[in-house]
Formats: sequence, C-alpha cells, structure tokens
Amino acid sequence: MNSQELCEKIRQLYPDIGACAIDLNVRYDQEKKAWVVKLEKDGKELETYLEDEEANACMLGRQCISLGIQVSQLATDLKERPATRQTEGV
Repeated sequence: MNSQELCEKIRQLYPDIGACAIDLNVRYDQEKKAWVVKLEKDGKELETYLEDEEANACMLGRQCISLGIQVSQLATDLKERPATRQTEGV
C-alpha cells in the first residue's frame, strides 16, 4: 500500500471530503511507523495517525471502523472550527 492508494480508499469511504472543499493528504511517518491523514479547509488543518494494521485492514476490505471514525471526526472538527483570521499590522 502507498499513500495514493490509502488516500483513494478514504475518498471512496468519504466522497464528501472533496465535494466539501476539504483537502486530503496522506503520508507515511517513518519515525512513528504510522500513516498521517491530514485534512485541510479554509486555512484550518487537522491530522490523525493510523497504525499500519488499521490501514491494511481497511485496504483489504476487512474493517474500516477506526479509519472511518477518525476521518469523520476530523471532517466534523474542520467544519465546526472557526477559520483562523489574520489581523493586519499584527
């Protein structure tokens, strides 16, 4: 599995991510030995980590509950969190 494949699987499970202007980025963190799932929208961003076992189980169609809960929560948090505003002259 690579980051592109995992990203596509997440998009299949949550097609509204792209439709709601939420950007999705997936990369593997060698130090933590986990996948980093990053969602961005309107200058806001959130990350979560998926262990290899969780990501592999999902990719194989066995179980995506943990992945689903984490990505869904990230998407909800992004929608509800107020946008970061920058003040001129500060």
